[in-house]
Amino acid sequence: MSPRPYDRRTDWKPAPRPEWVARLNEEGEHLNIASIVPLDEDSLLAEARKNTGLDDFGQDRWLEHFRVLIHAIENEAKLNLCGRILTRSDLLIYLEARLMITDCYKQHPEIEDEVVEAPVFIVGSGRSGTTIFHEALSQDEQFRVVKRWEAMFPCPPPREETYLTDPRIEKAHRLITLPERIAPEWKTMHAQAGDLPVECIEFLYLTFLSEVFYCAFQIPSYVEYFRKQDIRETFEWHKRILKLLQWKFKKPHWLLKGPTHMPVLPKLLETYPDARLIFMHRDQVTTTDSVVSVQGTIYWWRTDDPWSGNMLDDVMMIEGRVKLWDRIMRWMEDGTIPKGQFANVIYLDFSADPMKAIRGAYQQIGLTMSDAAAQRIEAYLAAKPKGVFGKHVYKTGGESSEAAAEERRALQRYYEYFGVPKEG
Repeated sequence: MSPRPYDRRTDWKPAPRPEWVARLNEEGEHLNIASIVPLDEDSLLAEARKNTGLDDFGQDRWLEHFRVLIHAIENEAKLNLCGRILTRSDLLIYLEARLMITDCYKQHPEIEDEVVEAPVFIVGSGRSGTTIFHEALSQDEQFRVVKRWEAMFPCPPPREETYLTDPRIEKAHRLITLPERIAPEWKTMHAQAGDLPVECIEFLYLTFLSEVFYCAFQIPSYVEYFRKQDIRETFEWHKRILKLLQWKFKKPHWLLKGPTHMPVLPKLLETYPDARLIFMHRDQVTTTDSVVSVQGTIYWWRTDDPWSGNMLDDVMMIEGRVKLWDRIMRWMEDGTIPKGQFANVIYLDFSADPMKAIRGAYQQIGLTMSDAAAQRIEAYLAAKPKGVFGKHVYKTGGESSEAAAEERRALQRYYEYFGVPKEG
């Protein structure tokens, strides 16, 4: 019998909470928090309608998805008081955004005529450099990115003349940095700010059909439901939101980041046939170690039992990653991901010579870079040294252990196919 695959989650331990968070949750243990902070359908929908003065959420299957989600959160997520407060606040933001987007399209049907042309998606395993690559390329003026504030508060649609001074930037910043005050170690893992670019899942909450929810909650029944749905519905909203955001402020291409798109890239390409994909590659053992630390912390914001539902087995366990990359290699070879529409970037190459790696990616997908863009990218990277927000320390799982060696043997085809160095 082969040994059980190594599960890093069994070794991960959360950092101690700040005293104010620990006290809040401790007091919550003696309260009827479900009544104090309700997460039921009637309460949430009524509040969103009252806050916006709007009533129409749109006509797709969102309500079914929403009901499955909130039932799973209520019955499986084991929220503490702090987590419950965060969750109600977040759900209202998503519902209100959905109401306002639906209304904006009703008032301005011409938005539907907007064309999203040849968007560029940065994809790859979490913790493989997708964020810094996304931020670096966002300095190129040919790209429009979705920033945190417009992901959270997309209406009214942003205007170019006020894009850098919109008051929603500060509003979003206060909300999005709250997790850093709940779990200060989060600041060393992932930079958050109202005006930073975000990945696609951060503006797809309002579909209520997205991987983002089981990246935030331990909700196995929602995962089971989600995997039976047609994700094209979510990508239709993805495009709907981009059309809205570019209506008053447009650039030649959207630059987007979506590690969670990897299992469904064929569906993405059905929605955006002319999309360009930039794959970031790094030793999968190293990135898995880091993902466990990051995800554990995210779950810890809201619950005292962060691994109760065994969420994200496909990215937490190496065999899931082997299967995923095998599918991606097959899609590259059979033309599902068309040649000329994707690039491969090795994280260690990017770390050693960022501009060479970036120029190589542009060349692979047929983009050009102006001298001005190159100067802005170089200046941005020079001003953002690694570790500027503190060092993210995480358990490596024992790089010299037999478990890690076995994992790397399972990943051998991935390393050879893309030329990815092993870091252990």
